[in-house]
Amino acid sequence: MIKDKYLRLFFIPLLGIMIPFFSGIISYSHYAHLELIAVNLYFILLSFCIWSGASWIHRKSRFIFKTFRNPIIKVFSVSLIGGLFGAAISGVFSIAWYKMSGETFDWAPITRCVAFSSLAVLLFTLLYEILFLSTQRVLYTKIVDQLDWERSKAEMSVLKNEIEPHFIFNSLNTLSWLILNDPNTAHEFNSKLASVYKYFLINKDRELITLQGELEFIENYFFVLQVRHDNKLHLSTDLGNHHEGTLMILPYALQVLVENAVKHNEFSEADPLYIKVALNGEYIYVKNNKKPKSYPVNSTGVGLRNLSSRYRLVCHKDILIETTDNEFTVKLPLIKTNL
Repeated sequence: MIKDKYLRLFFIPLLGIMIPFFSGIISYSHYAHLELIAVNLYFILLSFCIWSGASWIHRKSRFIFKTFRNPIIKVFSVSLIGGLFGAAISGVFSIAWYKMSGETFDWAPITRCVAFSSLAVLLFTLLYEILFLSTQRVLYTKIVDQLDWERSKAEMSVLKNEIEPHFIFNSLNTLSWLILNDPNTAHEFNSKLASVYKYFLINKDRELITLQGELEFIENYFFVLQVRHDNKLHLSTDLGNHHEGTLMILPYALQVLVENAVKHNEFSEADPLYIKVALNGEYIYVKNNKKPKSYPVNSTGVGLRNLSSRYRLVCHKDILIETTDNEFTVKLPLIKTNL
């Protein structure tokens, strides 16, 4: 229930003074100052009983009427019960007042006292509903935000784990062949492969990494691809001096696009695959010449979906895909930070 300590301290005495004043149940001229204080304390007690009873009714009624989907019915029901309670207890206190005070009994002031008390309960109920619903809304918003964050983190974890599983298998096969046939290249290949997986391990839980760090990773990754495919691949970069620490990118973003280009295109020594990484305004783009494979590619299609989902989750932006008869380009939004 809402903590209403300060509301009680202010409104209970105020209501206790207003009830006899507006109902006319007290003949103020008949009493001395100290007697008036005692009289007002009596009606402050009435106010306290009304407030406490209305609070209890409001608290209990919310559970009774929680199955009602229409909020108007809930508020009306709680207000009606509270109003009847206020009318009953104010009527009892008013009649008791006439018995104790010895004033001339009159139903008109009692009726006004009952009406005023019922109106006060109605206002209390509306005030409580507003405060209660506001508190609940803040609480629900926090819960929804927390659940949304947890969902996003879970999705990010799944998406990051969708890195091509065949990469390590093919790389180890290549390394085995190199060890037997080209030990010097095998040593360098092993060093680059270790750097690639070190990058995976270090950055698997990060949302962002510097563009410079991703480019260093891509150089190692592309070396592994070149050796595997007998130098039928060519990579060029055109970033100028704009890849210092202020530009950020999602980990593995460039790797996904390079891998995607290799997976979906045919290439040979006579007709190699050219991949270009360059900056263009607010984007870094990866472009490759198109020569789709003539046979179906064993692909789940998660690469670009993965990348698109990760960007929407992390920075609420999406990737851009442009394709022509000869080229395929994917643009990745850059995130600028002050490091």
